[in-house]
Amino acid sequence: MQASLILIKRNVKLFFKDKGMFFTALITPAILLVLYASFLGNVYRDSFTSNLPTTVKLSESVIEGLVGGQLISSILAVSCVTVAFCSNFLMVQDRANGTRKDLCISPVRPAVLSMSYYVATLISTMLICLIALGLCLAYVAVVGWYMSVADVFLLLLDILLLVLFGTALSSIVNFFLSTQGQISAVGTIVSSGYGFICGAYMPISSFGEGLQRVISFLPGTYGTSLVRNHAMRGALAEMKEEGMPSEVIEELKDVLDCNLYFFDNPVTPETMYLILGGTVVILVGIYVLINATVKRR
Repeated sequence: MQASLILIKRNVKLFFKDKGMFFTALITPAILLVLYASFLGNVYRDSFTSNLPTTVKLSESVIEGLVGGQLISSILAVSCVTVAFCSNFLMVQDRANGTRKDLCISPVRPAVLSMSYYVATLISTMLICLIALGLCLAYVAVVGWYMSVADVFLLLLDILLLVLFGTALSSIVNFFLSTQGQISAVGTIVSSGYGFICGAYMPISSFGEGLQRVISFLPGTYGTSLVRNHAMRGALAEMKEEGMPSEVIEELKDVLDCNLYFFDNPVTPETMYLILGGTVVILVGIYVLINATVKRR
């Protein structure tokens, strides 16, 4: 246990000491927030207002709150996974510069070493994502706050599950990397591609039916939907209070991916939590199995 704690502390310290890795991980959510607010905000706003019934007049504040909820849900859903890959690059760097060989020669068991990377990545990623959550909540407070205390705590739970998912996924992928070039390639692919396949950059409802069914098999999709539900629930409830028909709100939830369907069957939030949590358990099991197999070899 003592060796594990020492290694975890060492890995977390090295991550925050490496200004390149730390600022890359930290600045990504901040840049996304600025870009989304500057460019996509107007697109989302025009999309909402153009499709509103002419008989319903909503306040500017609730529209801004809805737009803000969609923006921050996209940022948080992507950041929890992309930041995990950045945080976990230390494992690859140790392999590339020979540090891992030195650690393996020491009395530290390989299982302890592998789990120390996982836990350290989890801690570093969670700290970065909590900072990102603070920035996002501050933005929503400025444009239009309709979130309850329960919504904020549920957002924290969503972020924790997505960080666990991102850490497990990055641990498996990064286990097979051994050079700086591979780190750059994987980081670029994940940063540019994950947001699309999880429905953060573009709503899944805007894709074709075949692609929607393929994406419905990906667990990250359900994590994005959970974040959207809890970031936008208050604004949607306020829209109903201001006279928006329930049928229109349900259609809006379909468009925004608050409602997800698996082959035309609605997926409840409880099921989404089970899918995401079960995926985390499976991925961690695969990571442990990979390490055990390599150890035997």
